[in-house]
Amino acid sequence: MTAASDGTSVPGYSASKRGILVLLKQSPDTPLDEVARKLGVSKVAALAHLKQLEHEGLIDRSYRAGKVGRPRVQFRLTPKASALFPQSYAEVSLWALEYIERRLGPEGVAELLTERAHEVADRARAHLDAPALADRVQELARLRTESGYMAEVGARRRGSVEMLEHNCPILALAGRFPVACETERRMFANLLHADVDVTHRVVAGDPVCRFLVRPAPEPP
Repeated sequence: MTAASDGTSVPGYSASKRGILVLLKQSPDTPLDEVARKLGVSKVAALAHLKQLEHEGLIDRSYRAGKVGRPRVQFRLTPKASALFPQSYAEVSLWALEYIERRLGPEGVAELLTERAHEVADRARAHLDAPALADRVQELARLRTESGYMAEVGARRRGSVEMLEHNCPILALAGRFPVACETERRMFANLLHADVDVTHRVVAGDPVCRFLVRPAPEPP
């Protein structure tokens, strides 16, 4: 497993440690026995890896009370671990948008991000022509994963499909310019020909970005 294939961008970690980091990115508060099962190792071996990552400040542990016996230990990533995952916008990109804001105001930033979204949408549109909405969401999740968002399709209920993004490559930019998030939501709605609502945001402190996709209402 390489850094490019498992979602982390910093070399120097074993395949097992990278596997733990990706697992906890996708599933916060995973208990020890589940970490061991997903890695295919013993709980003793998994705990040894977890302790090393904990010592580096990359993960935290907590305890969840069960119905019987001792509380179960579970683990999640710390904010420090965010630097290990893909970040699409470097400091220069953030500086450039701040420069545009000073010269052209917030409208200039919104226009630039919208133009960028149009370019991304133009490249993706050919892949999103499936007649079923669930299939289009599945393909969008695949494309987003290729761009570093660690996306997947979640629950499918009658009339809606959930898409989850476990990593936010534009986290620093979205924190400074919230319009970036709204631009992406509009892009999804346009690409999927659907209504898209956002219920959770990594930039707001949630562990995942959650999009609820519903068929667009029929025109009157």
